[in-house]
Amino acid sequence: MSWFNQIGPFPQFVLFSALKIVVVFSVLMFIVAYAVWVERRTAALIQDRLGPNRVGIFGLLQPAADAIKAFLKEDFTPAQVRKAYYWLAPAIVMIPSLLTVAIIPFGSQIGDQKMVIADLNVGVLYTFGIVSLGVYGIVLAGYAARSKYPFIGGIRSSAQLISYEIAMGLAVVPLFLIGCGLDPAHLSEAWQKFLAGTSSLNLGRLVTWQATHGWLLIYAPISFVIFLAAMFAETNRMPFDLPESEQELAGGYNVEYSSMKFALFFMGEYANLTVAAALMVTLFLGGWTLPIYGLDQPATTAVWGLLHIAVFLAKVLCVMFMVIWVRWMWPRFRYDQLMDLGWRRFIPLALANILVTAAFLWIRA
Repeated sequence: MSWFNQIGPFPQFVLFSALKIVVVFSVLMFIVAYAVWVERRTAALIQDRLGPNRVGIFGLLQPAADAIKAFLKEDFTPAQVRKAYYWLAPAIVMIPSLLTVAIIPFGSQIGDQKMVIADLNVGVLYTFGIVSLGVYGIVLAGYAARSKYPFIGGIRSSAQLISYEIAMGLAVVPLFLIGCGLDPAHLSEAWQKFLAGTSSLNLGRLVTWQATHGWLLIYAPISFVIFLAAMFAETNRMPFDLPESEQELAGGYNVEYSSMKFALFFMGEYANLTVAAALMVTLFLGGWTLPIYGLDQPATTAVWGLLHIAVFLAKVLCVMFMVIWVRWMWPRFRYDQLMDLGWRRFIPLALANILVTAAFLWIRA
């Protein structure tokens, strides 16, 4: 490795960044593929069916078969669509999730390398800015189709985003007030210092093992509930999947799509779900930390660094499984119920939560 030490710090940074991008993208696409398999098997179990079990052992090669099918199907473009927007929409839906994963800290460090692609000091603001762009793809898909069901789906998605994006942003403000900052990569370390009493704030210690290891869910439960509900709406998942709503809109904004363009919408949904779950784990569930010696502090060896990554991925998969389970157990909200919940319940509750948190910190200061 002598050549590596001679190329200088900047080429080393570029090389490691490229390596992290390739690895993270590969893992994300693997999770996206097999999240579909898990969802099908979970739905089959709940509905007393078998699910995919023919292609490979237990149907494990079904995602590969689906990918081959998507590539080989005829790419048909209806005559009435607005072609430029029709082709652009699927890419816009997929890209935000790939950009957002760049600031997710999927571990502490391995050697001198932090386990995050882009260590931004305003990573949370970057996340909300990028995530909000995904709705443009859905709105464009509904507009470009020149069909009533896709158009209604696009309108629903934009209204849903406006109501829940505000609530989601307000939900994380108490975390910043507590003193955790805007950088997801340093959130766990900042919270450890806060709990140890080395920061300027001190709320005391709760007698729970979660609290001593940075699980903000314990200190900000209202923020967690609002963020969780907003995550369902942001990712168009049941019970807030009104932009698609198969029983009402026959699939909504993606009705007129086929082949790989439809597959991009499909992949974008599960990629957004994966990134949203990773963000929830980072903000509320302690990130890569666990109450075990070596897993509650930054890594000192490569083995501990890999264990941190494994812990983080395990938490992400648990959150994703919870979201999948909810889809097959809860009924869909009506559209007026969704708007009422967003504008008249969650936004006032999030504002009240900020005021109460600020007042409590001011009294304890």
